[in-house]
Amino acid sequence: MRIMGPLEIVLIILALAAGIGIGIGIGIAIRKKVAEREIGSAEAEATRLINEAIRSGENRKKEMLLEAKDEIHKSRTEHDKEVKERRAELSKQERRLEQKENTLDKKTEAFERKEEELARRMNEVAQTKTEIEALKGQHMATLEQISGLTQEQAKEYLLQSVEDEVRHETAMKIKEIEAQMKDEADEKAREIIAVAIQRCAADHSAETTVSVVPLPNDEMKGRIIGREGRNIRTLETVTGVDLIIDDTPEAITVSSFDPVRREIARLALEKLIVDGRIHPTRIEDMVEKARKEVDRTIREEGERACYETGVHNLNPEMVKILGRQKYRTSYGQNVLNHSIEVSHIAGLMASELGVDVALAKRAGLLHDLGKSIDHEVEGSHVQLGADLARKYKENPVVVNAIESHHGDVEPKTVIAVLVQAADAVSAARPGARRENVENYIRRLQKLEELTGSYPGVEKAFAIQAGREVRIMVKPEEVTEDNMILLARDIAKKIEAELEYPGQIKVNVIRETKAVEYAK
Repeated sequence: MRIMGPLEIVLIILALAAGIGIGIGIGIAIRKKVAEREIGSAEAEATRLINEAIRSGENRKKEMLLEAKDEIHKSRTEHDKEVKERRAELSKQERRLEQKENTLDKKTEAFERKEEELARRMNEVAQTKTEIEALKGQHMATLEQISGLTQEQAKEYLLQSVEDEVRHETAMKIKEIEAQMKDEADEKAREIIAVAIQRCAADHSAETTVSVVPLPNDEMKGRIIGREGRNIRTLETVTGVDLIIDDTPEAITVSSFDPVRREIARLALEKLIVDGRIHPTRIEDMVEKARKEVDRTIREEGERACYETGVHNLNPEMVKILGRQKYRTSYGQNVLNHSIEVSHIAGLMASELGVDVALAKRAGLLHDLGKSIDHEVEGSHVQLGADLARKYKENPVVVNAIESHHGDVEPKTVIAVLVQAADAVSAARPGARRENVENYIRRLQKLEELTGSYPGVEKAFAIQAGREVRIMVKPEEVTEDNMILLARDIAKKIEAELEYPGQIKVNVIRETKAVEYAK
């Protein structure tokens, strides 16, 4: 096999390259012709589509023109119809207005005729009135001549008659209403209070402003007084009480208006007597021990009161203030026991009436809270108690019950009224309180003076330990009807000016006697 030389190889390569170039040129020429044919076909198709679109648009334009003409024709027809209807309606309204104008003209004419008639009649009435006044004057003169009374006297007589009649009717109405109220309220109130008192009982101790400390012998008095009185001065200074050492055998009297201080002094004296060592330093130690013991007792008594009444969640400071009432009395009635009793009674009445029992008992227990500090702070126990209740964030119902239980403010709730009633029941029941003789006599005298100061009252007598007053009136000055009004006025004045436990019954008595002697 023969091997080609380099020249032959070069020639072959050149021949192949020439053949490839010729093929590419022929392909390009063929592709160009095909493309020219496709372009010509596309242009022809586009021309056809454009012509069809132009023809379709002209047809649509014609259709739209026709539709617009139809719509315009239809709208014009409807408009013409509406215009005709409006014209017809306007014509009707014009005819209506013409008719109304004609009617109004007729009414105006009739009104003018009536005015003329009215003016004529008014003139006639004025003439008639003048004639009547003249006749009235003649009649009045005739009546005055016949009756013997002037016009003013007759008026006064009529007014007096009407006043007497109205007063009589007022008195009878008051009596009727009071009788009706008593019939309806007495039975229910009596039942509620009876149940409350029946289910509540408490022991009361009579305490005064002095305490008596027994001594083993009279020699102890000298030891308590001390050299040049230094022991008794120290004791009085530390405790704030007065010691009365007199001729009473084997006894020393401790006097103070503050019951807590009095109790501390009494306990300290008893401890000193038992200990036997009495000198200023020992006195101070014993007083401090007695003070701690009283503080503990106060807290325990406050907790006991809360436990007995079922009142919980009281502020600890308020419990202590409540416990101080153990050493406070009012007319001989222990205030703490009184508060517990009022709490029970208020709770029982609240259960009968269907109101909040727990809140009623809480208000009843705290109603006299101010009496615990009224020896130390200026102000009435009502205001002090209300201020304490507000300070320790008590319920507004409880605050109002405290403020209103003596009538200082108006009760706003049923619970406030129940506390007021329970307080009166606890204080006014027999044996609950006592007064000294001087205050008792002074109260009876003031009651008789007040009731005897009314005009028409002949005599006034306070009876039944001041719980009833009988008033004798002059029958020629006070009528039967005025008796009822007089009794109400006197009762209101007693409520406003006197202080008394319980209630006072006002009896007005009118008696007419006719006495003649047969000779």
